[in-house]
Amino acid sequence: MTIKQEVFDMVFTPEGRQRKRCLMLSLLLLAAWEEGSGQLHYSVSEEAKHGTFVGRIAQDLGLELEDLVPRLFRVASKGRADLLEVNLQNGVLFVNSRIDREELCGRSAECSIHLEVIVDRPLQVFHVDVEVKDINDNPPVFPATQKNLLIAESRPLDSRFPLEGAWDADIGENALLTYSLNPNEYFSLDVPTNHQQVKPLGLVLRKPLDREETPELLLLLTATDAGKPELTGTVELLITVLDANDNAPVFDRTLYTVQLPENVSVGTVVIDLNATDLDEGLNGDITYSFSSDASPDINSKFHIDATSGEITVMGLIDFEESKVHKIRVEAIDKGFPPLAGHCTVLVKVVDTNDNAPQLTVTSLSLPISENAQPGTVITLISVFDRDSGANGQVTCSVTPKIPFKLVSTYKNYYSLVLDSALDRESISDYTVVVTARDGGSPSLWATASVSVEVADVNDNAPLFAQPEYTVFVKENKPLLVRDHGEPALTATATVLVSLVDSGQAPKASSRAMVGAAGPESTLVDVNVYLIIAICAVSSLLVLTLLLYTALRCSAPPPEGACGPGKPTLVCSSAVGSWSYSQQRSQRVCSGEGPPKTDLMAFSPSLPQGPSSTDNVSFI
Repeated sequence: MTIKQEVFDMVFTPEGRQRKRCLMLSLLLLAAWEEGSGQLHYSVSEEAKHGTFVGRIAQDLGLELEDLVPRLFRVASKGRADLLEVNLQNGVLFVNSRIDREELCGRSAECSIHLEVIVDRPLQVFHVDVEVKDINDNPPVFPATQKNLLIAESRPLDSRFPLEGAWDADIGENALLTYSLNPNEYFSLDVPTNHQQVKPLGLVLRKPLDREETPELLLLLTATDAGKPELTGTVELLITVLDANDNAPVFDRTLYTVQLPENVSVGTVVIDLNATDLDEGLNGDITYSFSSDASPDINSKFHIDATSGEITVMGLIDFEESKVHKIRVEAIDKGFPPLAGHCTVLVKVVDTNDNAPQLTVTSLSLPISENAQPGTVITLISVFDRDSGANGQVTCSVTPKIPFKLVSTYKNYYSLVLDSALDRESISDYTVVVTARDGGSPSLWATASVSVEVADVNDNAPLFAQPEYTVFVKENKPLLVRDHGEPALTATATVLVSLVDSGQAPKASSRAMVGAAGPESTLVDVNVYLIIAICAVSSLLVLTLLLYTALRCSAPPPEGACGPGKPTLVCSSAVGSWSYSQQRSQRVCSGEGPPKTDLMAFSPSLPQGPSSTDNVSFI
């Protein structure tokens, strides 16, 4: 199908329009994913000066400059945290201190500084990788400034004498070395086609040596890297021409490869070497040793028996420290002059699961409100395992049956987030145990505990003990109770109040008795007690209403026992924050004592202060 036909179908046919909508939706989802991934990449050259611009990190992360300080913008980095810094005034990431790539990453082909950018209110986490680019700042270095070689004059032409090459701390082109030998008539330089090969440099004899004519030769070996500008290193080769012994010891092979598990015990045999010498007597008696150029690391980890050639372990073999050990061995006879044979033993260390995962918990957002939405970030967790392969692959899990879960954010970084709703009244705090387990056999693991406290919110209204109460007053009023939370919550109950006289037969009612008062009516003893108690338990306000009504005394009191009284009505607002008294001009009497003058009621319909002057009659 041609492009024109595809465009025509996409615009004018229903199927084409459907494909167009799907394509646009895919592009939008891809753009949203890239925007929310929070991953930035920068690069900077090593040895850059202080203040060197790296990137506009705040702008690239979509953050406003004025929000950096209020939102507690900060940058965290494992290891050297002072290498890079952010100017909070302009949001620029810059070089803060000297960056040495070789010190930071060694000879690793990839070298980067991982930054974790954290802002609060709300909490956001971004990951930034800053690649450190290599510059040619390290010249080639030989193990020593001078090397002594003992060569018998009887050695045949094309005899090869191994040399230790130079080492360059840089990588790539900056570490690609070429070698040269000053012009001379006796020796030429044999350079391997690939400088990474195990086969070392070598001097090749091109002209027979004559001790009587030339007892010593001084040659200069130069190593030059491919950097710009190029750097060089040199070593002097002092060749002493010896007379006598005709045959040098010879190994079965020039290269031996051995696999050795890490953490093997001291005394473990690595390999048993054997060299032969065709000479007899002392000229054929061989002594084994490591090359004089062997590093201190080789001498501290391995031992060779001078007589048998057996190499054994004498130090800690750690895969995480070094994966390969290259041992150069010499077999020297006891002739005069002594002759030597050489071989290389390549020890490849096999990883074992000897490092448990490490857990780091940072940026706790605690306590968490009980009305927090699922997906809210509680804390950040990072894991690290020094092992490699399956032994270093870590999986994380949390305590089951809790309202939290782990979400992977970047490689070995996780966020502990809320998975379901919280209820502080049911459970007020949680202990979350995070377990990191590697894939080794047997597996190793580590745990970290996070205590999560649930903060209370005002999500429970006050409750009455029962929805309806009965007292003896004139009319029905709703009773309202309000707590002091934010926002405030309320509850209501109905208080049914009735008034009863003694002059007429009361009318029957299931709740109260109501009648009119007459001038000749006999005074009836009335005792009314209304008790309201408000109790606060913890932060939850609970209103308990207790109402008890005592009514009626049978015998009328003697004359003069009752007199005009002024009952006092004590009231409260809906939130219980004020009260006042109203004087009522009517007699209230009791057969057992002085007249009762106080009546207490709560109603949201009462005014917000002592302003009413209405009279209410009580009998």
